[in-house]
Amino acid sequence: MLGRGGGYGVEALEVALDKEAKITPILIVSCIMVATAGLMFGYDVGNSGGVTSMDDFLEKFFHSVYIRKVIHEQEHKKNKYCLFNTQTIQLFTSSLYLAGIMATFFASYTTRYLGRRLTMVVAGFFFIIGVIFGAAASNLAMLITGRILLGCGVGFANQAVPLFLSEIAPTKIRGGLNILFQLNVTIGILFADLVNYGSSKIHPWGWRLSLGAAGIPAFLFTLGALVVDDTPTSLIERGYFDEGKAVLKKLCGTDNIESELKEIMEAARVAHQVKHPFRELLQRHNRPPLVIAILLQIFQQLTGINAIMFYATVLFISLGFTSDAPFYSAVLLGSVNVLSTLVSVYAVDRVGRRLLLLEAGVQMFIALILISVLLGLRANDHNISLVYAMLVILLLCTFVSSFAWSWGPLGWLIPSEAFQLETRSAGQSVTVCVNLIFTFLIAQASLSMLCWLKYGIFAFFAGWVVVMTIFVYFFLPETENVPIEEISEKVWKKHWFWKRFIDDERIPKTNVG
Repeated sequence: MLGRGGGYGVEALEVALDKEAKITPILIVSCIMVATAGLMFGYDVGNSGGVTSMDDFLEKFFHSVYIRKVIHEQEHKKNKYCLFNTQTIQLFTSSLYLAGIMATFFASYTTRYLGRRLTMVVAGFFFIIGVIFGAAASNLAMLITGRILLGCGVGFANQAVPLFLSEIAPTKIRGGLNILFQLNVTIGILFADLVNYGSSKIHPWGWRLSLGAAGIPAFLFTLGALVVDDTPTSLIERGYFDEGKAVLKKLCGTDNIESELKEIMEAARVAHQVKHPFRELLQRHNRPPLVIAILLQIFQQLTGINAIMFYATVLFISLGFTSDAPFYSAVLLGSVNVLSTLVSVYAVDRVGRRLLLLEAGVQMFIALILISVLLGLRANDHNISLVYAMLVILLLCTFVSSFAWSWGPLGWLIPSEAFQLETRSAGQSVTVCVNLIFTFLIAQASLSMLCWLKYGIFAFFAGWVVVMTIFVYFFLPETENVPIEEISEKVWKKHWFWKRFIDDERIPKTNVG
């Protein structure tokens, strides 16, 4: 899932909505429209692996791989895991995330000083232009340029969208509303898998249809960004008091918002006292949320989920699946991903963050180890048998489902709850940047790792799942139903390890009358 970033004042608005205890239609509609950015991001994730397995696409842009796959069939039988091992294919996928890293820092500025809504509009136009370049590509340079433009859209959306959701979400449903974004990511992946399945049968331009279909979620997101209002916090923080007041009335469903306005204004005043948020972020008392946010992003990628979702179709071909099996297997994984994310929407504010992560750790570890063992037993078989294929798909679905209700959404939700008001912009920029760096590394290295480690790649990720599960058990506190403004007092100060970093005198306070 994408990150949160840029700006301040989340806590104040949460208090405002909680006081009236209303979940208004305009609030729900705004969240759903903005969360469609997840459709675009998910489509990009699912689309790349399907397109890179199409013969027409490979013949045009990656001819050496096409030769290995189609012409020299006897050669790749000797090492099926290395069939797609080329840096250029991996660059096609990873260039999006490299561009996103660069765009993130510009987006942090625009999100704070130009607003969440305008930043989302910019992201939408990057998405649309990137889709046009990709679908119309006549050479590799044009193809990569399209991916880079899409990456810029991801960088801007990373900052603005989840922050928008956090700022208008009441505490009691904060987790569920934030996971709307991740749910849309999974729907986007499934949509891409379905489009890939259909377009793979259209020659020779099916790949253009697959890349061009990204224009549908890009258009929906851009339209949503154009019609929604900016958050009251962003408007008031930037000096648009009357506009912010009007939007707050609509969100709360009442005209009685004077105390809420005072809280937002006080929160903005305190936040502006911190002139150098990145420097403040490095202070000792900010170490707990910073360390946890960074490690959660690293661990999220080291589950191996993106190595599977980026290259699902390619992976199935490498494992020996034949005919249409790689495509409909990817569709099955995408469907499980969507349904399992719904579990998280329901459970995250009921059973808590820790329980979901700990249960998923056990489930992911067992699934990955069994996949590695099964494939190891058939390491020399070119085509996998039907029974083994069904077992591998079942275990992959088990792995994907556990990720979808745990590390997928919670790897982003928890950092969004962790940072102090005055360091949220800097903290979330670091969070997003770390995630994109490791997403880039996984995208760039996955096919090479598959070639080098073969079936052992699943055991490699299983080892990291053990590490992250131990970290969750000992070092990750529960943040369920804790208002963000009270995280430091109720979470960090009471944790057996992190409490040593908390110094009351150095933590800025927000006093509202």
